[in-house]
This record gives sequence, structure tokens and C-alpha cells, in this order.
Amino acid sequence: MNTPHASPPYGNEGGAPLGSSSRDRILARVRSALAGAPRPPETERAYLRGHVPDDPAALTELLHENLTDYRAVVHRTDAEGLPALLLRLLADRGSNTVLVPSGLPPQWLPRTDATRIDITRIHDRAASTARELDAVDSVVTGCALAIAETGTIVLDGGPGQGRRRITLVPDHHVCVVRVPDQIVASVPQALTRLDPTRPLTWISGPSATSDIELDRVEGVHGPRALDVVLLCRPPSGPA
Repeated sequence: MNTPHASPPYGNEGGAPLGSSSRDRILARVRSALAGAPRPPETERAYLRGHVPDDPAALTELLHENLTDYRAVVHRTDAEGLPALLLRLLADRGSNTVLVPSGLPPQWLPRTDATRIDITRIHDRAASTARELDAVDSVVTGCALAIAETGTIVLDGGPGQGRRRITLVPDHHVCVVRVPDQIVASVPQALTRLDPTRPLTWISGPSATSDIELDRVEGVHGPRALDVVLLCRPPSGPA
């Protein structure tokens, strides 16, 4: 007859105290298993870090093409034309409310009392619930950078970008990309400019998924509509 016995006290293995979290216990066991192991060799990263010429105009065209391929609607303007374009995009969408993250340049969205378009600004608040965010028509943000080869926009929660959920819950996202400063050719180039400790959100077109018969459904996990504004520099002077 087998005699049942108690499970080993995992909390004491690897030095983790009893009562610690599962994460602590697992990490302690991994550290214990790796103790004394030789350091792994350095990873050789001699691969090609880009597949297109490092030409700002060519990268902009490639980003535009790939964003469109992902069904984002791409617009181009300069700093002077940006406020009118943003208001038009919101008006065309029928948006009555727009979510504005902290740090969004105030000149991007002019006060609506100075225009004939009545759009209420909703400022991002940590206390906002998902239901409140779902009631907002649109959100306007900047981004950390955009990747031309993949048509991907990356947000890192910095000024003018806000928390991840404000770009996932509202059904319409307008994202501004500064050209050429925020465009890189490839993912490896993007990774060298991004801080891995920040909350990174990678966007390639409107949220979409497909079933087994490849019937596409948009808006499942995020905005159903994505407008990308390429904010170009004027012929002379900053954007």
C-alpha cells in the first residue's frame, strides 16, 4: 500500500520564502536550475536590418502603401493644414466627442468654439471606465514611430499618446505620424529606438480578424476605423 505524502514545499526551493507568489516561486526555481551554468554566447546579429534604401521620401511612400494595404485611410498635410484636416475627419465621421490624451499638442485640435464644428473634447482620465470610453466617438493621438516595411504604427504611452486602452475602446482612431522623423524602415530599426519597459502598442490597420472561411470582421479587438495623418514638413522649417 502506497503511503501518501505531502507535496514538496516549493516555497523553500531556490530560497523563495513560504507565502511568496507563484511568480516568485517559479523564478526562484529557474534561478536555482541555472545556477553555475555557463553564460550563453552573444547572439550574432549580422542580419540585414532593412530591405529598402534609407531615403525619407521612399520610406514615406512605402509606409503609405502598406498602411493602405491594411485598410487604414492615409492623409497628408503640414502643420498649418493639420487642425482643419483633423476637424474634417471627425466631422466626416459624425463624431460628437473626441478623446484627447495628455500632452497632445494643443494646436493640433483648435477650440471648437472658434470653428463651426461642435465636437466635445473628452480628456483622458485614469478613472474613466471602459463603458465611458466606449461612449466616445473618436480618439486623436500621436505615436512613437511608424515602420515603413510593415505598415505598423507603434505607440508607447508617451505625451500625446495616452494609455493603451484609449486607443482600443473608441471605434475611430486618428493617429498623427511626423514625417520623416518618426518613420523607420524596419522592425529591427524600430526596436533600437523603442524603450522595452514602456507599454508598446503595435497597430497595423483597423482591428480585424477572420474566421475559418477568411470572412473578415473589423472592430473586434479595437477601432473599426483608422485614419493616419502623415504630418509632413513644409518645404522649409520644422513640422
